[in-house]
Amino acid sequence: MKRISLFLFLALGLSISLTAQVIEAPVEESVETPSTDGPQMEFTETTVDYGTIEQGSDPYRFFEFTNPGTAPLVITNAKGSCGCTVPTYPKEPILPGNSAEIKVRYDTNRVGPFTKRVTLTTNVGEEPIVLTIKGKVEKKPEEPAGVPTNEGGMFNSGGK
Repeated sequence: MKRISLFLFLALGLSISLTAQVIEAPVEESVETPSTDGPQMEFTETTVDYGTIEQGSDPYRFFEFTNPGTAPLVITNAKGSCGCTVPTYPKEPILPGNSAEIKVRYDTNRVGPFTKRVTLTTNVGEEPIVLTIKGKVEKKPEEPAGVPTNEGGMFNSGGK
């Protein structure tokens, strides 16, 4: 009888402890959501692929963005990773809800694959925003030689 009472007592204690754990509210982890206060910069895409293009092709590509924040967005600097990549950016503040674009010119006379970066300094945060352009420039095909001059030909007496 002592064993049965001990067993029942332990079983009761175990069921109470399990029930207490189930009833206990789960602990929620705090997940920080990005703040929308102040200026924000939301791009349609942060990488633009030129694809495979011919030497001397259109050098311009555009990065479109919007300011979904609550304050004007100011771009203070835009710098290409080398002299062959030249960005142009809006100098005036981008008001909340408005859109604009970063225009990037790559020197398409340089043959071969490329991956270049444009680094933006803004008032969005302390970290710069990095955009990427990539692609491959293939050498322009040689143009065929022009029509040969008719010097001393069969129907040309050479001016005699």
